[in-house]
Amino acid sequence: MKQSIKIGTRASELAMYQAELVALMLNKKGISTQIVKIDSEGDANLIQPIYKIGFSGVFTKSLDTALINHKIDIAVHSLKDVPTNLADGIKNLAVLKRADSKDILVFKGSNIDFSKHLVIGTGSIRRKAQWLNKYPSHKIEGLRGNVNTRLNKIQTNSHWKGAVFAKAGLKRINLLKGNFIDLDWMIPAPAQGAIVVSSRLNDNFDGLRKILNHQQTEICTTIERDFMNAIQAGCSSPVGAIATIKSDIVNFKGLIISLDGKEKVIIEKSTTIDKSEGFGLECAKEIKTKHQSLIDVIKAEIQELG
Repeated sequence: MKQSIKIGTRASELAMYQAELVALMLNKKGISTQIVKIDSEGDANLIQPIYKIGFSGVFTKSLDTALINHKIDIAVHSLKDVPTNLADGIKNLAVLKRADSKDILVFKGSNIDFSKHLVIGTGSIRRKAQWLNKYPSHKIEGLRGNVNTRLNKIQTNSHWKGAVFAKAGLKRINLLKGNFIDLDWMIPAPAQGAIVVSSRLNDNFDGLRKILNHQQTEICTTIERDFMNAIQAGCSSPVGAIATIKSDIVNFKGLIISLDGKEKVIIEKSTTIDKSEGFGLECAKEIKTKHQSLIDVIKAEIQELG
């Protein structure tokens, strides 16, 4: 193994936390590390919604390039940001143990009345669609930027009541403060709350994988990402998926929903761990067999937005 492992990461506070967590896990095993900050297109362009930037992997492409060019040895990402079809020459080496996968609403004031006509901020098509499904009278406005920027925007936009965040991100950088509500009814993005380490395809980092990889998280996130990939929906599409393991049983819940939230399909299925390979594909096939027309509508809506 190399004397020192160069870890590539985006420069945001949350991305740095994730890279430092990987470094700490390796350092504890006597492996020296160096963190290398690399800007991404998704961080540079904070004006357009993610789905309008125009290519897959807006947060990962620059790190993939650094890997291929041997500027770094491994890269650390939020797994939900990683395309299901990886760049040539890149592999997902290890998936860390997942944190809380839930979405939350961070809101202003001491309480919140959902019966009122509220304005809520989010840049996620999936979150917007599910919110409008549950609260059709509410208004959703776009929200971009890193976690700190988005939290500040809640306070500076006087007509906003709150905004939706991934709970894991706020908790990781000690910003889970003030008023928030767990959105237990909202199905998260595939692999939400999980951190992945990627490497070059032909590099032998089996030792790093043994240190970093959490098998149950890898099984669950693989199912979720397989489901999304088989639906043929990108990271920005209104598709949700969550798999959990209790004892030896894998429980899965998947979602497809129209952008306006009016049409929604949820699938819930279970299997055993030993039969979990290909389970996400099986769930997607069932959805596609019964609801291909809705999938076609969603794809057309996404294309129109872009």
